[in-house]
Amino acid sequence: MTGFIGGGNMAEALIKGIRMGQGGKVEEEIIVSEPSAERRSQLEKNYGVKTTASNTEVVSACNIIILAVKPQIMDKVLDEIKDLVDNSKTVVSIAAGITLSYLGSKLRTDKLIRVMPNTPALVQEGMSVISLCDCFNGRELDTVRSILMSVGKVITLPERLMNAVTAVSGSGPAFFALFVEAMAASGEKMGLSGSNASELAVQTFIGTAKMLEAGMPPEKLRKMVTSPGGTTEAGLKTFAERDLYGVVLSALESAEKRAVELGRTS
Repeated sequence: MTGFIGGGNMAEALIKGIRMGQGGKVEEEIIVSEPSAERRSQLEKNYGVKTTASNTEVVSACNIIILAVKPQIMDKVLDEIKDLVDNSKTVVSIAAGITLSYLGSKLRTDKLIRVMPNTPALVQEGMSVISLCDCFNGRELDTVRSILMSVGKVITLPERLMNAVTAVSGSGPAFFALFVEAMAASGEKMGLSGSNASELAVQTFIGTAKMLEAGMPPEKLRKMVTSPGGTTEAGLKTFAERDLYGVVLSALESAEKRAVELGRTS
């Protein structure tokens, strides 16, 4: 049985993916612990899962436990469940900054997996990055991969890169959303209606993303759209003058730094 401690948006995305069966076959029972009675009711109604207010009930019942709580409350959760976790349990953390060594210092199991998913998992277009001990390779890992594949793509990277992953793909959806928001707001200032400006910006973003996903390098796409002396070149020149690359790097470095600050290492 698979259990979730925390029933927020990311937990819901994973539960939805499991139930829809996209990307991997996962047909196990699911139990979710969540303090909000209203939220428990929603999850039960929408996905047919069992819910409880007790974290220890989840740990006792499940062999795979997904920690879907905020980093700020991870200490409290781990202290609550640590006596019930042994090597028969696989523990998966999707909390930013929580390291494998920290989980290992709190829990009596070697079966530990650290995952950084992202918000597009809510529409089965997520990007999840896994880090784990090299010695961990078994049926439980296959199940966890299947769960993550049900909401998008999965890659495995060394844990030392996880804070950079958090900045690029974890925080990335908010950065892309801000750019689309700025495009739409700018179009409205130029005379477009709010709805038209939003539709133009969003669909342009979607279409561009699909071209990139199909394998076109960003540089090639940029050059394809840019004619010498044309409108795109004029806009790109402004981005260059304002040092867009430098602004993006600074934003990602700030996000990475905050991931380090939120982290638990030992």
